[in-house]
Amino acid sequence: MTGWSEGARLLLGYAPEEAVGHAAADLLAADVPEPTALAADARQPWRGTMAVRHRDGHRLAVEVRLQPSLDGAGRTRGYVMSTVPAEEHRRQEDLLLLDRSFTQAPVFLFLYDTELRYRRLSEASGRLMGVTEADGHGRLLDEVVADPEYPADPMYEEVRAQLRQVAETGVPVRNQSYIRTPREAHERAWSSWLWPVKDPSGRVMGITQMAYDNSEEYWARQRLALLNEASTRIGSTLSIERTAQELADVAVPPLADYASVDLLTFIHRGDEPPSGPLVCPVTMRRTARQSSTGTFPEGMLRPGNTAAYPASSPAAECLATGRSAVYEMTESALARWAAHDPERAARIRLFGAHSVMVVPMCARGVTLGVTLFARSQRPEPFGQDDVLLAEEITARAAVCIDNARRYTRERTTAETLQRILLPQALPGQAALEVASRYLPAGARAGVGGDWFDVIPLSGARVALVVGDVVGHGVQASATMGRLRTAVLTLADIDLPPEELLTHLDDLVTRTHAEAGPAEGADTAEAAGGLGATCLYAVYDPVSRRCTMARAGHLLPAVVTPGGAAELVDLPAGPPLGLGGLPFEAAEIELPEDSLLALYTDGLVEARDRDIDEGLDTLRRALTRPAQSLDALCDAVLAALLPDIADDDIALLIARTRALSERQVATWDLPSDPAIVARARTDTSDRLAAWGLDEVTFTAELVVSELVTNAIRYGRPPIQLRLIHDRTLICEVSDGSNTSPHLRRAHTFDEGGRGLMLVAQLTQHWGTRHARESKTIWAEMPLTAD
Repeated sequence: MTGWSEGARLLLGYAPEEAVGHAAADLLAADVPEPTALAADARQPWRGTMAVRHRDGHRLAVEVRLQPSLDGAGRTRGYVMSTVPAEEHRRQEDLLLLDRSFTQAPVFLFLYDTELRYRRLSEASGRLMGVTEADGHGRLLDEVVADPEYPADPMYEEVRAQLRQVAETGVPVRNQSYIRTPREAHERAWSSWLWPVKDPSGRVMGITQMAYDNSEEYWARQRLALLNEASTRIGSTLSIERTAQELADVAVPPLADYASVDLLTFIHRGDEPPSGPLVCPVTMRRTARQSSTGTFPEGMLRPGNTAAYPASSPAAECLATGRSAVYEMTESALARWAAHDPERAARIRLFGAHSVMVVPMCARGVTLGVTLFARSQRPEPFGQDDVLLAEEITARAAVCIDNARRYTRERTTAETLQRILLPQALPGQAALEVASRYLPAGARAGVGGDWFDVIPLSGARVALVVGDVVGHGVQASATMGRLRTAVLTLADIDLPPEELLTHLDDLVTRTHAEAGPAEGADTAEAAGGLGATCLYAVYDPVSRRCTMARAGHLLPAVVTPGGAAELVDLPAGPPLGLGGLPFEAAEIELPEDSLLALYTDGLVEARDRDIDEGLDTLRRALTRPAQSLDALCDAVLAALLPDIADDDIALLIARTRALSERQVATWDLPSDPAIVARARTDTSDRLAAWGLDEVTFTAELVVSELVTNAIRYGRPPIQLRLIHDRTLICEVSDGSNTSPHLRRAHTFDEGGRGLMLVAQLTQHWGTRHARESKTIWAEMPLTAD
């Protein structure tokens, strides 16, 4: 041997230094062709098969090719020998390579015959199934997966069905499954291919299955799916309780077998978070809980219950550190927990939880509470990926709960403001029997600015007011309060309805100009929603006439005795705040026992109903018999309202009363000082007829002073009127618009004391103006006391 290549070393195992210089027969085999045979035709290559000896002693058949190596004269000086393994040997080596490839495959490989018996298992598959290849050979799938300690997963039935399908149809099948393998305590996600092994005729001889564990990818997809579900399900409303329950529902069962949400108590009150660190024990309220079984251990906190958590409890530690924590519920851990919190430790033991995760709930720097997750049915404990997932969905829920908290605070503030600004009780008066209802909007819309009022006026008259401010929230309630106060003030000076609305419109316009338009708001809703509508009506029980004017408000409804309900035809006025447009009033006569209904648009308008349909329903409801006005209000609401109103609703229903002729006395007086004595006498006689002798002296004095003033400072015509109602009302009218006023009389002044006496001797007194006259009135109690 004069040369030895690397391929020769790989084939026969000899290094070059072991082969070069040795006889070929010694190194290779005894049956090397004789040199004479090779020399027979020295110039021709030779090809044949021979047996060669490997360095380790075994023989192998090789195909040999000898190529003559010629010198410069054309003489043969040696041979170049090239070899490859013989075909049979190559086949054996291929089979060996294939066998080892199957055995050592990193994926799980199984080979079944058509009866679904194992013929081959890779080493990884054997370890997975808990058997060696020899033990598994010839056994059915059911026999291999059977384990008395860990019963086979029902998903194996699906695998068996797919194996039969491939054996019968010869069509490959791809499978995604979530199976617990034998001798494992928890499931894993698997992807597998099953394909047939066929002979040359196409007959199925067996089935090969390749499977690999894609649990990480599976759980990553599951986590993404859970996060997506959390983003769509959590926060569907502005209810704290509903949002917390949505968090618990999303987490169970995909993440945990049990979940509970405990929130600090300030959240439900709508208060601001407490300043400084939390002081233990921490009191929290159970807001939501969920269980995969639908049942809860006896004594476990229910939603709405509060509990104090000591400093050593996981919940308090979580709040103190602001970090999530996972606890393995071993006996020793439960024993340590029971030393500080025996009741909760007992409930954990009763529930059977083996792994507990506590996650803090924080949003915008505010600590809201904690969320607890527990596993009892699923055998695997919580891992770091579970912690990250729980923190993510808890953080999303925390933002929604904080939004709900802020909304609750604003709504509570608005409701409190609204409750303070609205009349707590309707004032007593004799002209009308009144009933009212006020319903704030549902949680989605928020508190609005609807209001109503019943305002006693002079001369036994009564004003009815209903208004509606555009928008919702605190600003709408505050605007409503300003308008209601303005109406009360303007009503106190006895302005006619159209003039009152004009002054109210000026107030809204000035306020709008001072505040300036809010960015992005339209004209009606600028400056905090100062656009508003209002209806103002004044009823006189003496004349039984009602004067009304409206500013963009819906028409009132009237039901006369024995008649149908009709809408009053009032002139249309612009909403308050537009400015510069006039308001007109209309006067109608209302027989005694007529019904007058004033309301806001939330009563008759709805998303699924046309306003005309709502008005028709209102008219029908007002004509139905009812035992009282309160019952009638309830009947109207029942006929018109859905379960949750989209807007605030104010309803005011009044039944008219009339003063009889016996309760009113009227005298036209000449402008003569001598008539004052006659006026006192007529007053005394009428009070005696009414049985009001106790107040005769006071009434005579008041009449004397008011008539004297009308004669001295006013002008004809002069009229005296007495009204016997809940109080005794004395009115003196004259043709002058000059307003009287109180003044302090000096010691030697002859006048200036009349109105001072009237103010001291009566309950109320004042002046109201008509177009070309004025009336000074005073009210006195019916008894001397």
